[in-house]
Amino acid sequence: MPIRKEVTLKTIAKELGLTVQTVNKALKGKSGMSETTRQLIVETAEKLGYFTKDQIRSLRAERIISYPMERKRFLLIQTEQSVGYNRLLLEGLHERFASFGHHIEICMLPGAIRETEMYDWIDENGLEFADGLFIAPSIVPKAWEPALLQLSIPRILLSYPPLGTRVDSVIWDIYEATYQAVAYLQSIGHHRIMYVGDTHSQRGYILRWQAFLHAMNEFHTEVDPIVHSTCQRSTHPQWLEELSERLVHYAPTAIICGVDGEVATVYQLCTKLQLSIPQDISIIGIMNEQQEQLPLFTRPLLSIRETGYRAADRMLWRIANPTLPYEHIRIQGELFIGSTTAANQLK
Repeated sequence: MPIRKEVTLKTIAKELGLTVQTVNKALKGKSGMSETTRQLIVETAEKLGYFTKDQIRSLRAERIISYPMERKRFLLIQTEQSVGYNRLLLEGLHERFASFGHHIEICMLPGAIRETEMYDWIDENGLEFADGLFIAPSIVPKAWEPALLQLSIPRILLSYPPLGTRVDSVIWDIYEATYQAVAYLQSIGHHRIMYVGDTHSQRGYILRWQAFLHAMNEFHTEVDPIVHSTCQRSTHPQWLEELSERLVHYAPTAIICGVDGEVATVYQLCTKLQLSIPQDISIIGIMNEQQEQLPLFTRPLLSIRETGYRAADRMLWRIANPTLPYEHIRIQGELFIGSTTAANQLK
């Protein structure tokens, strides 16, 4: 395989038909050009694999080769339940690996499979011939995860790791995001806050509920579990009817909806109950992205794409440092204030 050549400012300038001076100014953040031109230069530099001197020093410190001789092949492991993260995670992984010339592919695991057949499937599909695996959240059935974690190749878990698991992990910080949501609602006068969302079936869902309890306790607000809707929707077909009864009976002034796929349903239910949003009730949705059919939602900005980007770095670090201790990285985002929350006028 041919050696990948070092990318210079001249390489980028030639690619775009610009001068070396213009490229240099753009990458150093200096003025004298439009933001469109600057963004194009930065994106092209990233795509071609350009590294500044400081970046190269940092890579060398972590024993990562900035211009590798070998193009590596990595797999993003998913099931149908994790497809909602697919595009954002893949964008981050692809963007970072493009700098090094490496390749990332999606591997979809079968959902309808016996646990005893999983290892045969892994062997038949040659997963161990990849240079490394990224394991997405929400893998179903759950037995897939321990089967994948037993493989001898480098693995990065894109989820909160189970206690005692020997693996590197990178994840957007849903605990911090939930805490931010509670803190914001408290700051604008909401104390009767209802949590809506499954708190049982996934580690991330459990952590959201724990973060909610933690935040409410810090703001000296008692939590009565019966007020909240924490059942698993798929196993409780009457959950929407029960939620409607709770909304009417307990009259919360705000809702935190903790599951992406339920935000639209909860919003529509409030509308059906003639609750004006945000005048009568405020809603924060923990969503992967803003949903087109909904108004501009107040929501934590989940760093899913950034998690993919950072996980690519962590994979290269692990390959270069196979004996060092495992690390768990949480990527923090900000809280976006949209049109679905307002100060509680009855506080």
